[in-house]
Amino acid sequence: MTERRLVLASGSPRRRQLLELIGVDFVVDPADVEETPLAGENPATFASRAAREKALAVAAGHPGQMVLGADTVVEVDREILGKPASASDATHMLRRLSGRSHVVHTAVSLVTDSTAHDIVDSARVHFVNLTDDIIRWYVATGEPMDKAGAYAVQGLGGLLVARVDGSPNTVIGLPVHRLPELFAAHNLDFWSWLAEF
Repeated sequence: MTERRLVLASGSPRRRQLLELIGVDFVVDPADVEETPLAGENPATFASRAAREKALAVAAGHPGQMVLGADTVVEVDREILGKPASASDATHMLRRLSGRSHVVHTAVSLVTDSTAHDIVDSARVHFVNLTDDIIRWYVATGEPMDKAGAYAVQGLGGLLVARVDGSPNTVIGLPVHRLPELFAAHNLDFWSWLAEF
């Protein structure tokens, strides 16, 4: 597999950090794909489709390479909470999440030789009760503004999270524990490939 290099079709610094932590050698080529759910599309299906479209779009420019696309969505009351458009939008989202649980779906798609295989990993996140003062403080930090659901569990937003049922990496944006399974779908041995680095 030495001739195959991994291309990350995402500009997310959090996904880059997770791949770096496990010792993966990769290059970054962010996808420019419109991320809009279709009418009636459930959150997990949308995440899977978005991840696949990103990977396929970038793979067209990297023939012979492995391209990894990912998409993370926050689901509450069967609705998708995207990235807040404003501070007031972030405030509204955090009020919805306060004192209750929600589900985070991260889909990952691996494309090799124009063939895509996808997985979706989900985790349930339980929030503490948030007062208006806590929400105001957190929104003022600026951290919620480019995060799905208006929080980052690996940052200051960790103060808002009481518990995660599932992998924290899924909530961060890349369930690395599912990568061997994704490679196996392409008849590739993840562990042998990782050992080359």
